[in-house]
Amino acid sequence: MSNKVWFITGASKGFGRIWAEAALKRGDKVAATARKTDTLKELADEYGELVFPLQLDVTNRAEAFDTIKKAHEHFNHLDVVINNAGYGQFGMIEELSEQEVREQIETNVFGALWVTQAALPIMREQKSGHILQVSSIGGIVAFQNIGLYNASKWALEGFTNALSQEVSDFGIHVTLIEPGGFDTDWSGSSAKHAKPILAYDKIREERKKMRGAMKQGNPEATANAILKVVDANKPPLRIFLGEQPIQWAKDEYKKRVENWEQWQSISAEAQGN
Repeated sequence: MSNKVWFITGASKGFGRIWAEAALKRGDKVAATARKTDTLKELADEYGELVFPLQLDVTNRAEAFDTIKKAHEHFNHLDVVINNAGYGQFGMIEELSEQEVREQIETNVFGALWVTQAALPIMREQKSGHILQVSSIGGIVAFQNIGLYNASKWALEGFTNALSQEVSDFGIHVTLIEPGGFDTDWSGSSAKHAKPILAYDKIREERKKMRGAMKQGNPEATANAILKVVDANKPPLRIFLGEQPIQWAKDEYKKRVENWEQWQSISAEAQGN
């Protein structure tokens, strides 16, 4: 199951760093990317030739293709691609600036798309490979104050679901990783915040209390889970990380079905025949 070649974006910290180290500890090779390669120095110093540090701004399509090419030429194979690079944009929908919206989508959606497109020709030629997209419970459930983050992850889920159907005949697996709340820097220095509008302060405070009451998972504990997903003969299209997301998902889909059923007579009327 080992001796795989990984390509991980956003490998300098958080989940990306943890999963890179998990792969390296068992002897796999990792092309580790970050906006600045000096943030990968400790990783490279500890694991030597098993690590290939690469600079990558995932929003740059040409750079994504070039970086994947370099990784493939260096290790002569590409088994696992993890699109982990991304961040959380906080702000009520009304508060968000055009630049904030565009940057969130550029990184969380287009960034994953460009890397995926770059990896696919290699994996098709190999007739093997596994692409993992780091989504979120926020990719299926929406929350106040992170609506654009939700939008970015819903978009990621949409194109990845279609992708899984398109590439299965080529021996390529696709998995959406959907973490719940974890004790990472996601809502800290990595996050961006829109200029607040006073009218939303009450909602913002309620949301803050709700997040504070959530049980946070241990990021280090996700390493073994990722290894098991990567090593599975038939990996899942979707998998939650953490105990809580499954109940949130059940509650969400229950409400959706109830809503659709309540309005089904009007939906049928719209059929027109």
